[in-house]
Amino acid sequence: MDIDQALPDAAFDLDAEADTWQDALRLAGAALSAAGFTTPAYAEEMIKTVEELGPYIVIAPGIALGHSRPSPAVLSTGMSLVRLKEPVPFGHPKNDPVWLVIGLAATDENSHIDVMAALASALGRPDSLQLLREAKTPEEIRTVLRTS
Repeated sequence: MDIDQALPDAAFDLDAEADTWQDALRLAGAALSAAGFTTPAYAEEMIKTVEELGPYIVIAPGIALGHSRPSPAVLSTGMSLVRLKEPVPFGHPKNDPVWLVIGLAATDENSHIDVMAALASALGRPDSLQLLREAKTPEEIRTVLRTS
C-alpha cells in the first residue's frame, strides 16, 4: 500500500476545530470512515485505547497517531490526516499540544507497515512539519509524505 492508496482525499480534514483530544480523535475517525476504511465505531475504539493505555499515541512533538487494534470496525487498511486549526493537549508530558492527528486503521498486524515506514521517513525530515502546516490540499500533503 502506498501513500496515495492509504490517504485518499476523503481521509483529510484540514484546519479542523477540536476542543479536546477526544474530539480530535473523533475527527480522525470520521475521516477514516468517510474514506471507507472503518465504520464510525472505530473512533470510539481509538479513544478507549488512549483512556486505557495513556497518551503514548503522541509520537513526536505536536503529532498523534490515533489507532486501535484490528476489529470488526476496520473495513480495510488506511489512514486519515487531521490538521487542527488550534492544537489540543493529549496529556503527554513532552509532546503536547498536538496539531496533527494521523488516524490509522489496519486489518491485521502487518498490512500497514510500508505506509508507516514512508510516513516515519517523511516526518523525520526537518522541513516536513512546516510543509505539512502550510499545505493547502491533500495532494500537497501527499507530495510531502511521498518525498522521503
